[in-house]
Amino acid sequence: MATILIVDDEKNALKMLAQALKLEGYDTLTASSGEEALQLCASKTVDLVLLDILMPGGINGVETLTRLRQLKPQLNVVMMSAQKEIETAVRTMELGARRYLTKPASINEIVHAIEPFLELSRLSKENEALKEQIGTRDEMVGESVAMQQLRSQISLVASSDLGVLITGENGTGKELVADAIHQQSQRSRKPFIRLNCAALPEELIESELFGHERGAFTGATVRRQGKFEIADGSALFLDEIGDMSLKAQAKVLRVLEYGELERLGGTQTLHVDVRIIAATNKNLEREIEDGRFRQDLYYRLSVVPIAVPPLRDRTDDLPMLVKHFAERFHKDNARAPKVIDPSAIQVLQLYHWPGNIRELKNIVERLLIMVNQDVILPTDVENILPIPQSASQPATAAVFQENRFQAGKSLLEMVDEAEANLIRNALDANRWNIKRTAEQLKIERSNFYKKLEKFNIKRPDDL
Repeated sequence: MATILIVDDEKNALKMLAQALKLEGYDTLTASSGEEALQLCASKTVDLVLLDILMPGGINGVETLTRLRQLKPQLNVVMMSAQKEIETAVRTMELGARRYLTKPASINEIVHAIEPFLELSRLSKENEALKEQIGTRDEMVGESVAMQQLRSQISLVASSDLGVLITGENGTGKELVADAIHQQSQRSRKPFIRLNCAALPEELIESELFGHERGAFTGATVRRQGKFEIADGSALFLDEIGDMSLKAQAKVLRVLEYGELERLGGTQTLHVDVRIIAATNKNLEREIEDGRFRQDLYYRLSVVPIAVPPLRDRTDDLPMLVKHFAERFHKDNARAPKVIDPSAIQVLQLYHWPGNIRELKNIVERLLIMVNQDVILPTDVENILPIPQSASQPATAAVFQENRFQAGKSLLEMVDEAEANLIRNALDANRWNIKRTAEQLKIERSNFYKKLEKFNIKRPDDL
């Protein structure tokens, strides 16, 4: 709940405004002088200050504003005065005041004036907390061909205002791609607003997107801006948009086409300029066929489609990713560093990674916690990796389904042997067409050549 500091030397006005704002759902603090206001701001968490200009007997409102901005440069301050002086209003705005209100102002006027700044303050705090929490731990790591192509796409699309639809399996890092697009765009000066469409029930998602007026529904005790309003001039990330209701989709389409919206329970048409970056793990074309997603919205969203590759298609990046996650884990948990042996990383590269980057991070952290010795070996990885269950994991599946056990051989040796046999069979079936074989096995060609060298597989002389 936001905390508002009200500063006014008139005690009755101070008391009445504090009570009115409490009824609107805000926490309030009061001060009858500029000096008292400065002391409270230094010792309390304050989201916004309502500051009277004329306060005889001490420092006036303009001087208080100047000192408040020195104390907390990002603090939202809204000035109030019974005098309509244009020069004073302009001066306070130049000193950093957000708004200038003429007294007497109704509670509705005050709430309407302060609400946008309180919401921006809340979102800025969330963004800062998210950046602090993430830091560099979830940066886009990797130099494979797939990652180079992805970075190139991001760079090309970031400079425009076109809509972007990011697709990919769970755990591939779609939100990181969205962050990278926004950070490289001209709108990056403003906070990147986010909404997870799958995390909200259908009856709440419209309120989150478009806002609501007081009394619009049960529990709507105060007017609230929606994400579209807050993102005006910036970008809005709609994660898991494939889970959005058809009703909400229709309203989103209207905003994209006309830049217009109405709050729930409201009649005023609001105009916004918002760039949409959406993401989904669903096949939206199939969702359209099944009547669960609007075709017209799909075309508006996917002006620039970006597909994030799964980890199994960029296993060349796995050593870098393992190193990255291990370093972050050691730093965050103040643990003595452990070494993951290259042969153990080879075992990780053979796994199919249905959970993608998120699963790899969990596996690396589990290894660092569960393995007692300083060097993590292939057997440690074998003990922790799930046993593959499907033929979509060709090399490891062959080991478990065909070569269930070979006495005297380690699992890694059996996996290598099975993978080499599978590659030879695939090459024979394709008459040693490298490109076609690599595509069928879903292996990058550069990685495929490395495997040929590793297993000493050479083209027969008769081909």
